[in-house]
Amino acid sequence: MLQFIINRFLYGLLVIWGVITVVFMLFHALPGDPVDLMSGQHADLETRELIRHELGLDDPLLVQYGRYIGDLLPISIEKNTPEAQKKYNYFKLIPLGGSALVAKYPYLRKSFQTNKRVDAILIESIPGTFWLALAAIVIATSCGILLGVTAAVNFGSKIDHFIVGGSVVFISMPSFVLAIVMAITFGYYLSDFTNLNMTGSLWMNDPLKGRVLHLENLILPAFTLATRPLAIIIQLTRSSMLDVMSQDYIRTAKAKGASFLRVIFMHTLRNALNPVITAVSGWLATMMAGAFFIEYIFKWKGLGFKTIQAVEYLDLPVVMGSTILIAFGFVVVNIFVDILYAIVDPKVRLH
Repeated sequence: MLQFIINRFLYGLLVIWGVITVVFMLFHALPGDPVDLMSGQHADLETRELIRHELGLDDPLLVQYGRYIGDLLPISIEKNTPEAQKKYNYFKLIPLGGSALVAKYPYLRKSFQTNKRVDAILIESIPGTFWLALAAIVIATSCGILLGVTAAVNFGSKIDHFIVGGSVVFISMPSFVLAIVMAITFGYYLSDFTNLNMTGSLWMNDPLKGRVLHLENLILPAFTLATRPLAIIIQLTRSSMLDVMSQDYIRTAKAKGASFLRVIFMHTLRNALNPVITAVSGWLATMMAGAFFIEYIFKWKGLGFKTIQAVEYLDLPVVMGSTILIAFGFVVVNIFVDILYAIVDPKVRLH
């Protein structure tokens, strides 16, 4: 088991290293000069060269790549100076003369637009995306299981056809299209009845009250983000329920006089949830990544909104940091799920 876990961590590190390499190379392959974004078009040559030197863009590409990898490593050798301490906020492990082996947070550079540290920008944005993804998972799981059970119990009826047909529509419809439809329908035309807004965030600034919590702004983006996993959960639950309902022990429970609800929820659903749990377990990171366009359409202040804004303004350090963060989230979730699989099914460790 220990060897299996070590292998998964090594594979995860290779994936993250590959993402970092691709992101770094794309950054240098894109047209345009980062110095123009920071200095403006009318800056003199001396100012431009000073900024270029400060960013390290006057060094060879391999030197820049090595420095970027070093900035992201949690343990590295850094200069023992106040400037390095301020830049990396490190903790000294072993003094090495003018340098030291240090433990530090990954340094993702600074935003071209605001000159603010990228890690601080991402930390501010993550909570909005996390709560949106979590709300969407709760909606998708609870409603999906309920509708899947309803479809299975009414197999072959109009209710079954209606639920299955609706799930097919939700799977087929792109999320950004559905987001526009939801925003216009419930946030504009029916806003007098729903009291919902087309756009808004979880926390809004009020001139008198300061930061105010607006849970109503969570409803439309959360339901929109939940539609695709909701449709998948409906079909998984329905299929699994139909398979379990045909088993002998279900017929035995019915023959012993067990009530309908007991047979459905205590015997059938309980044994039909395994594929649903498997599907849901790895969706949080996926939904956080999939929330990008939904956040932008609803102007929900999260990681996706901030990243798309950075793309518009060519704020490449923010885009790079966001991409690496999402890749790291995917890797961590996949490693965690693989370990759970290995615990439940020992045969998984052989692969």
